[in-house]
This record gives sequence, C-alpha cells and structure tokens, in this order.
Amino acid sequence: MHIAVAGNIGAGKTTLTKLLAKHYKWEPHFEDVVDNPYLDDFYHQMERWSFNLQIYFLNSRFRQVLQIRESGKKIIQDRTIYEDAFIFAPNLHAMGLMTNRDFNNYRSLFDLMEGLVGAPDLLIYLRSSIPNLVKQIHMRGRDYENSISIDYLSRLNERYEAWIQTYDKGKLVIIDVDNIDYVNNPEDLGVIINKIEAEINGLF
Repeated sequence: MHIAVAGNIGAGKTTLTKLLAKHYKWEPHFEDVVDNPYLDDFYHQMERWSFNLQIYFLNSRFRQVLQIRESGKKIIQDRTIYEDAFIFAPNLHAMGLMTNRDFNNYRSLFDLMEGLVGAPDLLIYLRSSIPNLVKQIHMRGRDYENSISIDYLSRLNERYEAWIQTYDKGKLVIIDVDNIDYVNNPEDLGVIINKIEAEINGLF
C-alpha cells in the first residue's frame, strides 16, 4: 500500500509522515533535502539552478516510487512526483525562472516516467494559508528557506489548490492544517487518522 502526503513548503508533510508511520507501523520515505546538492544554490539563484533542481527531484522521486512499488510494503511518502510536475516546475516556468526549452524537456521526461509508475493508493493533502506556512518555515529555521518570498509561496498555493481540485488518480483526504495541532494535540491527530481510516477501509 502506498500513502502519500502532499502540501506546500511548511505545511507539515514531514511531521505528519513521521507521526502516521509511527501510528500505523508504515515505512516512511522522505524528501531528500539534506543531501540535495542544488537546494541551497537554487534559493540564492533560482533562474540558474531551477532546471537542475527539478531534474534532481524528478529523478529522486521516480526512483522512490519504483522502490515503493517493488517493495510490496506499506509505505508513506513525504511529497509526490506530481507536485514537482504540476506545481513547482510550471511555477518556475511561469515566473520566467525556467526557459521554455528546459520546461518542455522536463515535462517530456515526466510524461515518460508517469507512464511507468502508479499513483498512490491514498493522497493526503495538507491545505494551509500563507501566514501559517510562513510561521512554520520560520519555526523550523532552515537557512536555505530564509529567502523564500511571500509571492513565491502564494503562487505555489494557488497551483496546489488548482491541482487538488482536479486530482482523480486515487483516493484523496484533504486536511485543513491552519487550526489544528496534530503534534501537540492527540485529538487533532485522531481526527486525521479517522479520515484516513475511512478511506483506507474503502480501498480493500
């Protein structure tokens, strides 16, 4: 079984992935931010490094999904391959930070990969306002995220909402994270688990 957690930068994907992995005894797969050789350069010079970064993420997540499918284990994944292709790369292209040539090359590669991997059995989308994202980003204090602008986050949020409205690749749970605290409040985590249970039980 393949569960995936989607959401904007700072929405709480990694934290929820860890909590759900612990609760269900699922194997967590995280986004590669520690060993990513492009991330710091990208946030300081987006136009120069946008294509390199997106190809790195695409490669990393494609490899991850193949491993998930081959393992046969119950796995929860922090961020999906779709978010790169439908949100981050098009946003960089629209902002003039990725050339037409690079974007078309990227999308061609994604289309090829998409035909070889299946969608998650269940997608959990964390919906968040911009003020909440900014608060969470500042709280976790990653140096390379300090230069992220409100405009960049807002554009991403708009694309997330547009994508999730048309998502039809599998089961979907939407969690509004602005007014819940699933880290410090077990009842809030329980509400999320109940929503997941309702969908999972319908899967099998």
